Amino acid sequence: MMKRTVLTVALLLSALASTAFAASYNYLEPDDFKTWIESGKKVRIVDIQVPQEFQEHHFKGSLETNAYPVKSAEEKKQLDRVLPILSAGTEEVVVICPRGGGGARNAYDYLKEKGIAQSRLYVLQDGIKGWPYKELLATGK
Repeated sequence: MMKRTVLTVALLLSALASTAFAASYNYLEPDDFKTWIESGKKVRIVDIQVPQEFQEHHFKGSLETNAYPVKSAEEKKQLDRVLPILSAGTEEVVVICPRGGGGARNAYDYLKEKGIAQSRLYVLQDGIKGWPYKELLATGK
């Protein structure tokens, strides 16, 4: 009985921790981002895709960083290049990665650590691969 209780408590704590972790990021639904784009809302788009993927598809006006998956010091340096641009503004910052997962969260955390207010930071839900409005994407550099 003791092992089962400990396991149940551990599972419950794990579930609570993952819920709290997931809630610590601002996610932007594709429909909402589409509305922002179409309305001309001022926004900074930080694209962390690798170069080949960026060339295949990205949002017009994206800041190309090629920082994916934002784990190494070198990848984080790629984000450092856009920090002055982000710090100089007050508009929302949308992080774009392949699937809207770990790489995007790593970029979000790093930008937040570097002083970009969390209230400005967003991750595009499901990333560029889950983006349903392909006609709004650009190709090439």
